Amino acid sequence: MAAKSKLAYVEKIENGGIFREKRGKGFRYICEGVKVTDTVTLNRIHRLVIPPAWKEVWICSMVNGHIQATGIDAMGRKQYIYHTEWVNQRDKRKYHRMIQFAYALPKIRLQIEKDLSRKGLPKEKVLALIISLMERTSIRVGNNTYEKLYGSFGLTTLKDKHTEIKGSDIKFSFKGKKGVYHDINLRNSRLARMVQRCKEIPGKELFQYYDDEGKRQSIDSGMVNDYLKEISGEEFTSKDFRTWAGTVKAFLAFKELGCGGSESEKKRLITEAVDKVATKLGNTRAVCKKYYIHPEIITSYENGALQEYFDQLDAIEEDDNYSDLTKEEKIVLSILENK
Repeated sequence: MAAKSKLAYVEKIENGGIFREKRGKGFRYICEGVKVTDTVTLNRIHRLVIPPAWKEVWICSMVNGHIQATGIDAMGRKQYIYHTEWVNQRDKRKYHRMIQFAYALPKIRLQIEKDLSRKGLPKEKVLALIISLMERTSIRVGNNTYEKLYGSFGLTTLKDKHTEIKGSDIKFSFKGKKGVYHDINLRNSRLARMVQRCKEIPGKELFQYYDDEGKRQSIDSGMVNDYLKEISGEEFTSKDFRTWAGTVKAFLAFKELGCGGSESEKKRLITEAVDKVATKLGNTRAVCKKYYIHPEIITSYENGALQEYFDQLDAIEEDDNYSDLTKEEKIVLSILENK
């Protein structure tokens, strides 16, 4: 990708480069033991907007390096600042990946349906259950690190206490990423029965499974992603479900809100639509718009091209085959392929 973007791929950031040093209330920059005074270089560094709290800051000496800077944040994590062209190319690849994901969905869903029909509670069945819940609720997959560090939860780290089941109704109540509390309701008798069976397994964790020896085992996010890769034959992860869901939900939100008239009204409606999606995904408006809604959906709304697709959606009869794409998914795929 670096060659395509006419960028220099940076392999070893430890060698050479520019280092930031604390100097009074500000910083100075050192390259090969000499203070950087070149105005052009200093202006480039300032435009990178490197957080003041970062430590061990390294800055690429090449203007076209695909990595422009690195540093250690307050949590001790290594962070990267990439060249804008690298980010643009990466985003294009990510959204092209969404088309591939849409084509793989029927295959994924068909295997999930087969695994949900397995007897007992083997690993494949519980993993299929987690993905089925993820599709319907857009709850994050979760990971053990976030649970330990922040006390936040996702599907794979939920405890029995986070769920309540009454007949066909499932209620999830938990603290998610960034301390946001979620109360999510789902009505599905089949999945409710399966979740109830999972709750009956001894232990605090909601989702566990029984191995071949009848011993209960825990589930983690890595297992979910490995399962997805296995049944799809591609390098898809749980995040692809959320990105696809965000894009489809945005299309439906725009249909509900209407096309609008003036530019200012369209701008207001775009904000309203993004807010609707962000609420369902549990994200901020900015994060939702940047990472979970394909930009072509918003662009098509801005130029009035979505109306044609709204009309097509109304003309399609609903397909009851769950393993296939829904009618709105088929329309969204058509939009992305025709861009």
